[in-house]
Amino acid sequence: MQKYLLIIGLITGFAFAALAQEPAIPIKKTKADSIQAKKDSLKSKPFIPKITSDKVYHPDTNHSPHKAVIHSLMIPGWGQLYNHQWWKVPVIYAGLGLIAWAYVFNEKYYQETLAIAKYRQKGTEPVPGDKYYNVYPQYTNASVTAINDAVRGYARYRDISVLGFVAGWGIQAIDAYIDAKFIHSYSMDKDFTFKVTPITMDPPMYAQNFNGSFIPGIKLTFTLK
Repeated sequence: MQKYLLIIGLITGFAFAALAQEPAIPIKKTKADSIQAKKDSLKSKPFIPKITSDKVYHPDTNHSPHKAVIHSLMIPGWGQLYNHQWWKVPVIYAGLGLIAWAYVFNEKYYQETLAIAKYRQKGTEPVPGDKYYNVYPQYTNASVTAINDAVRGYARYRDISVLGFVAGWGIQAIDAYIDAKFIHSYSMDKDFTFKVTPITMDPPMYAQNFNGSFIPGIKLTFTLK
């Protein structure tokens, strides 16, 4: 009996508690409250800084490394122009031009010293009208050994010039291929800067007699961004 009374009491208590929960009365907002809320929202709006991003260079899959190397093998510097690196063209032609000048210089004196060596070997001298008649007196005091050494030296440097010219031609073709490969397959940033600043250096061991405790110098800094 007591158990039933306890259950009835609990049910009655829950019923009165449920009836006691009245809905909250909504508060009417005035026009002034709306304006103030709008001002508060404007003041509390977070500041978002403007995001700036560096220019990105995407790969150009239409750029052909094969075409770049073929162009450079045909005409030096053509592949660099194809890669839009025109500043390399003067460097290429300056290098190949110097090598070509070295070949002409050594070939000229090789032929000259060779002719003089043949005159010495025969024991004769060039007569007026011969090609080396005017330069022969310059070798009067030179020994046969010195002339033969000069012939071999000019021949060696002439051959080195030929090899250097071929190597330079090949190097510029490889350079064009590598640059074209990067343009074709990789993102490349062309922001290349350098800075020149004066510095002082400690004198090395071989310059201990240098007047002064420091040696002035120049620092060159390259930056790739």
